[in-house]
Amino acid sequence: MKNKTIRLIFSFILVMIMSCDEPETVVTDIVHTDGSVTRKIEMRNNENKFKISDLQVPLDSTWSIRDSIELGEKGDTTWIKRAEKLFKNAAEINLSYKTDSGANRHITRSAEFRKRFKWFNTEYRFAEVIDKRLSYGYPVSEFMNQEELSYFYSPDDIKSKEENSADSLKYKALKDSVNKKQDEWTTKSLVSEWINDFENLAKNKSNGDTLFKSLKGREDEIVRLVQQNDSKFDSLWKNGILLREFIGETKAMKYKAEADSSMNMVTEMLFADFKPYTVKIIMPGEMIGTNGILDSAKTLLWPVQSDYFLTEPYTMYAESRIPNRWAWIVSGAFLLFVIAGIIFRTIKRG
Repeated sequence: MKNKTIRLIFSFILVMIMSCDEPETVVTDIVHTDGSVTRKIEMRNNENKFKISDLQVPLDSTWSIRDSIELGEKGDTTWIKRAEKLFKNAAEINLSYKTDSGANRHITRSAEFRKRFKWFNTEYRFAEVIDKRLSYGYPVSEFMNQEELSYFYSPDDIKSKEENSADSLKYKALKDSVNKKQDEWTTKSLVSEWINDFENLAKNKSNGDTLFKSLKGREDEIVRLVQQNDSKFDSLWKNGILLREFIGETKAMKYKAEADSSMNMVTEMLFADFKPYTVKIIMPGEMIGTNGILDSAKTLLWPVQSDYFLTEPYTMYAESRIPNRWAWIVSGAFLLFVIAGIIFRTIKRG
């Protein structure tokens, strides 16, 4: 719950994990008109280490796999593993997620495909969805404006480029604002999660106690207390000082076990290991809608990071359409038939 300290620790752990065994991974979904999907995975690592348990996405022996290496200008070696598989439909992709034994097996992911006939066009929609981790958190959109949200969801390389551009001062200010609001959003969401988990654990013991209604009403006050005691949160919680501040001496003694258990649940949820990767989607036909970002090759991409699905599902979608030429031909022929009929009738009457 001490968010700034947690962020520092988590960032350090993440860097260590990435430097040790996490390949840089890009997943490309090539969507076909019949709903099948050719999925390609490219993984790059600074050592020849691609254990299934370390991989961000499902991969097994049913894939077509190729290994290669690249030598950099400074003589450094990059090991590359490329894999490809045709999935008949989104359901097959979802089955692979359910049976995943990789690094991110603990998160709930799914793929969705929709095809809609509209006479002159057929529209397609494909999405990858990651379920939220917290049940009682707040949407990040309640804390950030549109510009800040755009920055928040941008890939790291785009952020770095902007921060080193001619408008670096502007983007530094934007970065600072996003980091501050991100801390506020995370802290309030974790407090909300703790209050609700606490209530669920203690409800059989509460006997109509109004404690939890009171806690929810004091949520903002509790958030301020957590933020003010950020640097010494552990010791204050361990000694029961913060809990007594939250609910009073008598109730702190009565519900201490439940309060500690709910705090452990929230902490475990926050520290659940996640290894980031990138998703790309290539759609059939003309693009008509998406929430993705166009890279330098005009390919839609989404960075996948744990903050993105902390309090709400992270949906990566793309929509496209293909003209139904036969429908245009039939409609044109019918229109000509109608016009010819009108002309013929007019001539006959004349």
